[in-house]
Order: sequence, then structure tokens, then C-alpha cells
Amino acid sequence: METLVMVLALLVFVAFSLKQTFHNVWEIATAAVLLMGFTVMMTPFAIEQSKAAIAEWMADGSLMLDIAVLMSIDVAVALLYCVAQVEINTAAHVSRLKRTMIAVLKYFPGLLIFPVLFGVLVISIFAMPGTDFNAVAWGVGATVLLLIPVGTIGIKFLLPEEEIRLEILFLTNVLIALLGIVATVNGRTAVAGINSFELMPLLAVFALVAIGLVVGFLYRSFRLQKTIKKLSVAKN
Repeated sequence: METLVMVLALLVFVAFSLKQTFHNVWEIATAAVLLMGFTVMMTPFAIEQSKAAIAEWMADGSLMLDIAVLMSIDVAVALLYCVAQVEINTAAHVSRLKRTMIAVLKYFPGLLIFPVLFGVLVISIFAMPGTDFNAVAWGVGATVLLLIPVGTIGIKFLLPEEEIRLEILFLTNVLIALLGIVATVNGRTAVAGINSFELMPLLAVFALVAIGLVVGFLYRSFRLQKTIKKLSVAKN
């Protein structure tokens, strides 16, 4: 579970950096400063945590469901931004309302980056016992301040094509959603497993699929013949 959470946190940071590539230098710098400030301000809360408390959080089903809600909002906004950005790049005319919506989606910072930074701060404090907490917090904050612009510029340098970055951002958020389902469910399932199956319902499903295939094939053949007749009439 811990490894899965680490991979998920890394993907969140990559997705955040990918989205920052669509901003200018001043906007990237502003985001880095704000996240550094958030990291430093979380120091009083981070020093109160313990490994036992974190393990209790991971086992808390209601907390995992709350995180799943945040993850769903974050992923939905990111995917909507990707689709809207493609539309604005390809459409001949985009209304003012859509442009406003895209601007709001563009400057939405994301919700998952904040718990990820808080988790990094807590892990850093645990990894350096005996070190002044404020020094650790400022060190993590300085690292965040450096990594965000460096990572964003590095991604933009390696992937100068905006379309490729947008596609990777879309796929990264899809992967975050899939891994988030596994991480937040925490071994629980909504339906109990069974060791047997009902033959008749299974055959009924196969029959419905077969009927759908036949109907689709006949409809496609009918439309194709109709199109051929129209072309023949047009040629004559």
C-alpha cells in the first residue's frame, strides 16, 4: 500500500508539472512560491503526526473515501481541461463563455498536490530525527520552490509540442484515477465474492450480445446499400 501511495504521489506531482507547462514564467513562479508557503505553514500540523497516526489514517475507510472524492474532483477537472483545450485549438469559433471556463480550469491548481506536499513534509521530518523542525520545513519548501519551475521547464524542453503534453496530461490523470481506485478502496469490495455462477443468466447475456451484433450488422448493411444507391443515382 505504501509503495502504491508513493507512486500515486509521484504521478500527482508529474501531472501538476505538466499542467504548469501551459502557464507563463510568472505564473509558474507564483505557483511555486504559494506551494512553498503552504509547505512551511503546515509545519505545526506535521510535527504532531506519528507513524502510528499515519497507519491509522491509511486504515480509516471514511478518510480514504474522502480522499477518493478529492481525487475524483481533481481528475475530472484535469480531464475536462484537456478536452476543452483540444476544442479551443481545433474549433473555428469559441464562445466567450467557453473561453472563461477554460481559463478557470487552467488556473485551478488541483487538490491532490496539497496532501502530497504535506505527506512529503511529514516523511522528511521522520527521516531526519533530531533536526530542527523549522529547518526541515524550510528545506522541503526550498526544494519545492526549486523543483516546480525546474520540472516544468524540463518537461517543456523535452516535449515542446503542446499537443503531446496535453495528451500525456490526459493519460496521467487517467492512470491517477485507476491507481486511486485501488489505493482508496484499501482491500474492500462492495460485493462479496462467490464460488459458483448461474448458467442461464450467463447464456442470456451472450444472447443479448449476439442479438446486438446481428442487429448492428444488418443496420450497417442497410445504410451501406442506401449510400451506394444514392451514389449511383448521383452519377446517373
